[in-house]
Amino acid sequence: MRLISALSSLLASGLVLSCRESLPESSLRAEHGKGLRTFLARGVVKELQEDGSTVVVSHEAIANYMDAMTMPFKVKELKELAGLRAGDQISFRLSVTDEESWIAQITRVGTVRVEDHKQPVGTEVSEALTPAARHPLLDYKFSNELGQAVSLSDFRGQALAITFFFTRCPIPDYCPRLSKNFQEASIKLASVPGAPTNWHFLSVSFDTEFDSPAVLKAYGEIYHYDPAHWSFLTGAADKVGELARLSDVNFERDAGSFNHNFRTLIIDTAGHLQTVFPTGGDLSNAIVDEILKAMAATNRSIALAPSLTQPTPGLAQSSTR
Repeated sequence: MRLISALSSLLASGLVLSCRESLPESSLRAEHGKGLRTFLARGVVKELQEDGSTVVVSHEAIANYMDAMTMPFKVKELKELAGLRAGDQISFRLSVTDEESWIAQITRVGTVRVEDHKQPVGTEVSEALTPAARHPLLDYKFSNELGQAVSLSDFRGQALAITFFFTRCPIPDYCPRLSKNFQEASIKLASVPGAPTNWHFLSVSFDTEFDSPAVLKAYGEIYHYDPAHWSFLTGAADKVGELARLSDVNFERDAGSFNHNFRTLIIDTAGHLQTVFPTGGDLSNAIVDEILKAMAATNRSIALAPSLTQPTPGLAQSSTR
């Protein structure tokens, strides 16, 4: 949690503020009806995760769906993963609905040597924080989906939820789920009788080359976003990378896509890191609960750290779910 602690210190100092040949066309099969589409694919097993139901696969490009990349896939039948090991070449069927995705019919077709994992982009930024009372990232001007210059310090006095994503993510239970969380939470917060309105959601794109303000605006409109309460941010790659690192978000470019972990951060109105959700999935109710708590922070007495270089007992503490 060292990186999260670094972000907490930053906030407390003044910020108030997730094999490359493509298959021939004949191998693609798409089914429509009830939002279900299925695709045949091939790839190499990189890792079997501890939950017993997830396998990380470096897969080939899936025609008419997504580029080659490395990503985790869920299975519904645990027996599908029996006997698989890192380095196994497999064929499989990917099923995708509007809400979820999973793979099945996994068949081992060969074995290869597994390459070492690449260094995540999010950790390439220098570990050193500027030895000053106020971190310069607070005043760096990101660009929002409207093409406006926005700094994190502009949200002083508002409860924030922050997550990281990229618009080209094709799997519904990954980045689209993070955005749907914000969409659903926005609707729920707006419907709370008499609730304060000093809250804002920030979706930060790490695909800084593709996700221009115009792309982000079009993406936000898919989720019927309200710019008064939800912004989509982009900026210089190094600045986005630094913000991601401080948020304990790791991401790496993989062909035309990204591999990344999940983080949704809740910042209270006094600029303290309140809660971190380190998973994807449906978090909309939990986000609403935490934002309501975070908006009450202005009624609490909170000591601010005088300097990033002189840690004191008054530094904000973070909680992780």
